[in-house]
Amino acid sequence: MSLSNNSGNELANDPLNSKEAVKPQIEPIRLPTVEEIRGQDIWNNCAVRSVASGVMGGGLGFFMGLFLGSLDRPLMQEEMTGKQEFIYQAKQMGKRSWSSAKTFAVMGLIFSAVECVVEKARAKHDTTNTVVAGCATGGSMSAKGGPRAACAGCAGFAAFSVVIEKFLDRHD
Repeated sequence: MSLSNNSGNELANDPLNSKEAVKPQIEPIRLPTVEEIRGQDIWNNCAVRSVASGVMGGGLGFFMGLFLGSLDRPLMQEEMTGKQEFIYQAKQMGKRSWSSAKTFAVMGLIFSAVECVVEKARAKHDTTNTVVAGCATGGSMSAKGGPRAACAGCAGFAAFSVVIEKFLDRHD
């Protein structure tokens, strides 16, 4: 049952269905400006990239510390007044946020610096750089616990880095 009385001539005359469909125009290649090239050169500097990662890691750690510090409850909560509990919570949030900010800043700085240096030394952008950077970061962050802790930190952070790398699918 057809809703149209036309015999299909409209489809033949339709420009989208014809063989003479409009072809997309080819756009010219746009070369980067001098400012864009300078920006890329600055960002490709390992020191700049490492400091930026450290600052971003510190910011993330600060906010995580605020959140986790707000979850801390005093043991003597029933005996505290509202003002005492508020002061306790504020102190806990401050301590946690500062501690987490330092940890995440150092972690971001080390990881980014090692990954950048290894990438430039190998002249490749692949998962091996991530494994080496993860191992160096995990090992250095847990080195105070002794050689066994450093090895476990190296293996654990390298594995975590590879999982995150595969999840984000940055490399081929």
